[in-house]
Amino acid sequence: MIYFDNSATTKPYPEVLQSFHQVAETYYGNPSSIHRFGSDSERLLNQSKKQAAQLLSIDPEEIIFTSGGTEGNNLAIKGIALQHQNRGKHIITSSIEHPSVLEACKALEGLGFEVTYLPVNEQGIIDISDLEKSIREDTILISVMHVNNELGSIQPIQQIGKIANRYPKLYFHVDYVQGLGKVPLDFHKSKIDLCTMSSHKIHGLKGTGILFVKKNTSLFPLMHGGSQETSYRAGTENLPGIVSMVKALRMTLEYQRSHLSSLKKMHEKIRRSLEEINGVVVNTPENSAPHILNFSMPGFKPEVVIHALGEHGVFISTKSACSSKDADESAILKACGADHERASSALRVSLSYFNTDEEVDTFLSTFRTVIDQLSEVMG
Repeated sequence: MIYFDNSATTKPYPEVLQSFHQVAETYYGNPSSIHRFGSDSERLLNQSKKQAAQLLSIDPEEIIFTSGGTEGNNLAIKGIALQHQNRGKHIITSSIEHPSVLEACKALEGLGFEVTYLPVNEQGIIDISDLEKSIREDTILISVMHVNNELGSIQPIQQIGKIANRYPKLYFHVDYVQGLGKVPLDFHKSKIDLCTMSSHKIHGLKGTGILFVKKNTSLFPLMHGGSQETSYRAGTENLPGIVSMVKALRMTLEYQRSHLSSLKKMHEKIRRSLEEINGVVVNTPENSAPHILNFSMPGFKPEVVIHALGEHGVFISTKSACSSKDADESAILKACGADHERASSALRVSLSYFNTDEEVDTFLSTFRTVIDQLSEVMG
């Protein structure tokens, strides 16, 4: 089996599964309990927070453990909006954000907030001058993703952060779910106030994530109850998930240091080979993230290609897994100016550090075979 759908989710490291099992079995006490089992769990929770902070070069008190990217994005966007609405009710985001950002913004529009959705160029990048012109007296939040989950395009986060930093009452949120472990990002240099991360995109388990909240940034909680996670996220902590996520984070950052060049080479090999196939249009821009490659096959239905590849044990995807069952057309590609044929025939290959050159070769030869067979059937 060749698994090239790592932007949707990744296979957990064996060590992560071991950590989860060990903590679930041994440290089952509630970290809020005052007895020894509770104290042991609390100690492990604090230790995990310190380790995660060290790996991300931030402070432990700037970490909120969440259930993943969707909750992190919602907590950041709604939390800032509801907490600081007395300062203003204007939010800026891009037109190609993840559904968890776009839908959160739409929900806030229903509560009287105004949202500016910045357009992108054909490479999926916003125009910095558009951003600057959009900032108003009542703008309280800019939310822009680092790496696009469908295209792999990288936004100029450092430039955006410098602009946002000029406005004292304006917060800057970054969805870092796809970039973590593949495209380095310095939170402090980029003047980021809030940053979302997810465990299952870095070979951790589903149901865990991190939201970085810069010191002196206040949020309105989405869940009220106990005082867990500095009162920003009530509810008993998922200690096995948290410990295993920190292990996944450490291992992925080590792979980033040692295997990033091989990931880039595989990406480049697939790109150049696809460009040689008649009828293929590569949508991912040059200088993109090293693990995502989006391309279109006008005239072919993507689900037919995907099922045909699946019969050969090769698994790729169409668009974001969170929107793959929606209308055929990719809203991301449409926002980039692609026509209907291109936007409705897009496929996505997304790699991990576990993929190999041999798998790339097998995918490419299988893909050519499948396209030839489908072309014959189509006449």
